[in-house]
Amino acid sequence: MTLIRQFTDGTTLTFGRGLFDEWCVLLSNTRVRDYAPRDTEYFTRLCELAQAYSAARVYRDFVQVYAATDAQLRPSVLAMIDTIASGYPAHRQSAALIFTLLYATMVAEENKHKAILKKRIKRLAVHQLLVEHLSVPMVATFSKGRRWQQLDAECRRRGF
Repeated sequence: MTLIRQFTDGTTLTFGRGLFDEWCVLLSNTRVRDYAPRDTEYFTRLCELAQAYSAARVYRDFVQVYAATDAQLRPSVLAMIDTIASGYPAHRQSAALIFTLLYATMVAEENKHKAILKKRIKRLAVHQLLVEHLSVPMVATFSKGRRWQQLDAECRRRGF
């Protein structure tokens, strides 16, 4: 396993072996060990953050992380996430965890050999949640059964 980050409360995020590759993002804390968070779980937390601070702000901060993401896990991006999370004072720990989790999932997508859309698939989902205000279940299942060309067209239509 590769450590992504350890938080002050002891929660850790790591890359570990999943069903298909070594890029499964795993969360461990006092309640769970090496648990792969589901899209619906962290999308719900992202929406809760958006309710408290505005969807536009959370989306803007996500896009900063998105723009800095490539196939390498970078300490500079983790530091940027800390700076972003400090702007959510009542939810700093939660914001740091959510943005780090999203960052890690995008790094994973960038490293998956068969993932044609790479990190764009995550931006599509976050855009649907925070800009288009689609429901978490709808967003979490949107790409299932769709060909990459259809999803690519959806991304291009939105400008990414």
